Amino acid sequence: MTYRVIGLKALFNLVGKVKKNYLIVSISSDFGLALANNWLDNGHVVIGTYRNFNDRLKELETKGAILFKCDLASSLDIDNVCKNISKDYDWDVLCIAPATLEPVGEFIKTSFNEWEKSISLNFTSQMRIIFNLIPSRRKDSNNGPIVILFAGGGTNNATKNYSAYTISKIAQIKMTELLDAEIPDSRFCIIGPGWVNTKIHEATIKAGINNAGENYQKTLDIINSKNDSNLEKVVECCNWVISSSRDIISGRNFSLVYDEWGTDSLNEKLKKDSNLFKLRRFGN
Repeated sequence: MTYRVIGLKALFNLVGKVKKNYLIVSISSDFGLALANNWLDNGHVVIGTYRNFNDRLKELETKGAILFKCDLASSLDIDNVCKNISKDYDWDVLCIAPATLEPVGEFIKTSFNEWEKSISLNFTSQMRIIFNLIPSRRKDSNNGPIVILFAGGGTNNATKNYSAYTISKIAQIKMTELLDAEIPDSRFCIIGPGWVNTKIHEATIKAGINNAGENYQKTLDIINSKNDSNLEKVVECCNWVISSSRDIISGRNFSLVYDEWGTDSLNEKLKKDSNLFKLRRFGN
């Protein structure tokens, strides 16, 4: 396990106030890069993990990002990197951005080893990160520290051919609520970004129509039509949940596309009903 620390920023600004520390797991992902650039531009300390170093990460370094190399497929690597981060930094925001759609195909026709590996990357390793880093949260930050996860489709239907990804995301949604209930001094929120044109969809194209089914053509159509929610909206929604109080956002799953997040009318509904935007089966 190795790590890079480039452009370490002072923890205090000119007037002596503590700067906020924003920690991004998988900072080299499309979401991670967009968030890192926005938060660096707004004067925050940004700490991130990556698997493979590239030119885009080099640009983040020049802006002051603090980078740690981490293989999320290795439990030992995760534990060691989290230990090194916690030793030198507390955090106000922990954003966990890695995801994979693979393996794409019917459950009984995929490799179970690859299916299990996907569950680990999309869910278990992310819970390991939260478990390791929760003790180093900065409890006196405004509104309390916040953990942000990203959801996917499948809660309202059977998303064929993407079972590992779908199950992992549903598990994340429920863990968001459970963590909110168990750790009341912090906020936990999960955002469903909708279809964003990022590298994750290369898995569908690579799998082909025989494995991806009807989603293969849907993916091509959306890429060509550019009818997707964009990275700027993802950043905007993340900044909204960061600035929001616990009674509004914590334990909830927000849809970037369909929910009127950021409006006073929705805020009032959320304050009155603790069951809104949580995984529920009503009627029994």
